[in-house]
Amino acid sequence: MTNVAVVGAQWGDEGKGKVVDWLSERADVVARFQGGHNAGHTLVIDGQTYKLSLLPSGVVRGKPSIIGNGVVIDPWALLEEIKRVGKQGVRIDSDTLQIAENASLILPLHKNLDLAREEAAGEKKIGTTGRGIGPAYEDKVARRAIRLCDLNDPETVALKVDRLLSHHNALLRGLSQPELSGEDLCKLLADVAPKILPYQSPTWELLDKARKKGQRILFEGAQGAMLDLDHGTYPYVTSSNTLAGQAAVGSGLGPGAVGYVLGITKSYTTRVGSGPFPTELHDHVGETLGERGHEFGTVTGRRRRCGWFDAVMVRQAVKVGGITGIALTKLDVLDTLTELNVCVAYELKGEKIDRFPASMADQAGVIPVYETLSGWNQSTRGARSWADLPAEAIKYIRRVEELIDAPVALLSTSPEREDTIMVRDPFAD
Repeated sequence: MTNVAVVGAQWGDEGKGKVVDWLSERADVVARFQGGHNAGHTLVIDGQTYKLSLLPSGVVRGKPSIIGNGVVIDPWALLEEIKRVGKQGVRIDSDTLQIAENASLILPLHKNLDLAREEAAGEKKIGTTGRGIGPAYEDKVARRAIRLCDLNDPETVALKVDRLLSHHNALLRGLSQPELSGEDLCKLLADVAPKILPYQSPTWELLDKARKKGQRILFEGAQGAMLDLDHGTYPYVTSSNTLAGQAAVGSGLGPGAVGYVLGITKSYTTRVGSGPFPTELHDHVGETLGERGHEFGTVTGRRRRCGWFDAVMVRQAVKVGGITGIALTKLDVLDTLTELNVCVAYELKGEKIDRFPASMADQAGVIPVYETLSGWNQSTRGARSWADLPAEAIKYIRRVEELIDAPVALLSTSPEREDTIMVRDPFAD
């Protein structure tokens, strides 16, 4: 048996929540390793919908769940999420949830700065969720972040708050915003400390013990490869590394702990927020994909931009992300289309290329080169075996496999967890 890392292979929103939930039943431990509460996972279990942001999907199944050091944590948002899912019957305590003691915190000042900078940028804004993720990661990298373990010592908090505000108040002055009080921030942290500290733990140690016992660890990623800080559509990206390599760093285990890498990929493409999107559709087909796919952000509620499947982009995500196999989701959304286009290359400045360029100008300038495949005009929703799929749907899947140079390990045909065709068990690889 091996450990499995689940990552997005597009711009996020690929359906990771359902797949992680489906896999969590086979796992012993589930660990989040990057991102913050800007990422949302939707799980549908026995007709009940759970919307998670910071919590690992394993909590719904009662699996031991870990929020790793690579995640930035808004304590107030996390406590509210715990309360919300608790009302749905999901019991969460320090036995089921552990948070890395060295995880950095998102503070109210991070959210305020995020919103102020986006407002000041106007039409040039990046399109963040406004939840303070970016500013929190900035402080982490600049070594002025307040970490969860700091809340154990008020003197440490006071010292770090002074250093933090010497930077933030200078920024606020430049944005014509009111400066912040260190005393007020210290009080906020003192109030939340006894509520969040019971969850702190040296989670790297817990994961190391689980690994030595031969337990199966499921590493749960957020967002997608094209939002990766290094390999995505920079600067229209998130503020962390979203690829499977981060699973090791963001959880405290060595790279050898990550075995099978499962890339989640929609049967078409969506994106939330600003940035390049070569295969975006502004016609009735794009509207159909959005309506049939219920394409609204789990966290923000923003409408997602929709387009044809981009094999060039996904193939690149497979290569740079070390993806072993993919879980192809939302096949049923394509059921009513008579023809399907797949982007197989780009044209840039009159030349044909087979990669997604790094340059901001080139990313905005690529023109998709399409291959047209036949649709199947019959329902695949709820299919649970290859025998339930139309022949043209199978042809589409096989062509996608060829184009992205990775096999389909799982196929999802509805939001329900049981409507899944397992071609290969990632844990058994």
